[in-house]
Amino acid sequence: MEPEIPNIPSDISVTIREPRPKRPFRLYDRIIWWLNIAAALMLGLSYFAPWVSPAVFWPVAFLGLGYGVLALANLLFAAYFALRKRKRAFVSLVVLLAGFPVFGLHYCFTSKEADFSAGTFKVMSYNTKLFDLYNWSHNAQTRSKMFDMMLNEKPDLLCLQEFYTEDTGSLRNFDTLKAILGLPYAHSEYTITLRKTDHWGIATFSRYPIVNQGSIVFNNRSNNICIYSDMLIRGDTVRVYNMHLQSIRFGYADQQFIHNITHGKETEDEIENSKNIMRRVKRAFTRRAGQAESIARHISSSPYPVIVCGDFNDTPISYAYHTISEKLEDAFLESGSGMGRTFSEYPLVPRIDYILHSPYYEASGFTVIKKELSDHYPVVCRLKKK
Repeated sequence: MEPEIPNIPSDISVTIREPRPKRPFRLYDRIIWWLNIAAALMLGLSYFAPWVSPAVFWPVAFLGLGYGVLALANLLFAAYFALRKRKRAFVSLVVLLAGFPVFGLHYCFTSKEADFSAGTFKVMSYNTKLFDLYNWSHNAQTRSKMFDMMLNEKPDLLCLQEFYTEDTGSLRNFDTLKAILGLPYAHSEYTITLRKTDHWGIATFSRYPIVNQGSIVFNNRSNNICIYSDMLIRGDTVRVYNMHLQSIRFGYADQQFIHNITHGKETEDEIENSKNIMRRVKRAFTRRAGQAESIARHISSSPYPVIVCGDFNDTPISYAYHTISEKLEDAFLESGSGMGRTFSEYPLVPRIDYILHSPYYEASGFTVIKKELSDHYPVVCRLKKK
């Protein structure tokens, strides 16, 4: 029996609406979503870089090196999905918020003005890039500008990495710095000496007497080194460490490849060049891990308060930085501002040069001197006993 169809008055119109179809999740949205997932996972893994030794699992260290890029990518993904009213925006937002303490290692919102009261002294750390030695046509000019900058800063304690000096001739940098800066006490160690007169290494200059000194020898063939100098600073014995940790040592071909990639230019042998760069990065991370562990053990056995200066060649979210700074204060975090970027060649690389100290001291006036005379910027601060 067929159902009866009700009679509908002719003056009444009936409109039957079909369910509105859901907007399909389009292909490019899916691609962006999966890229978002990958970026969020990599950013989350990068947070473990300070605790995972590259000698155990080096890819985490590589992700830590890329923290800035990964954080920016996740911020863009979150903005993209938020504008499209997608709940998926929360994925990147949650990962970003979870890493806020990591962000705090890279950026300072407030600064502490330099304290010039009695009892303070000024510390400076600088990778000089050998005073621009191999720029034959302009190295004398660069060297003169570096000396002028140091003279203007008037440090009481000066730690130089990638230091070069000669015993005779016009490049007697060791003697010249002692004389013009009025820093009569100095400690230098050299990893390379040619012709018995030309020296490559590291040097510490001081206004205060050096009563003991030594070096930490790393177990590899690199030219990196760490020296320590015990000084009498205002009646206290203080151990000052000056270090230069393993660099990646990109060759000219590597640098050219990176430049072409970052500028969208075509390159040859991309796979082989990429493999070569990854091998160099892995080796550098692994060596720095061992160097940092040796230095941390030495610092922990120091009978005196310590001041640590140097070019770590690693970022604040790294195993090397975490291992060395674990029981120390970071002068930048105490009294710096902004990003504190110290490597001039790559804008996305954060600070890799540091001044650390025992809680015995407090820092003020941490400053990055933005003078492009080397591939590093010098850093300075003032320290005072608490």
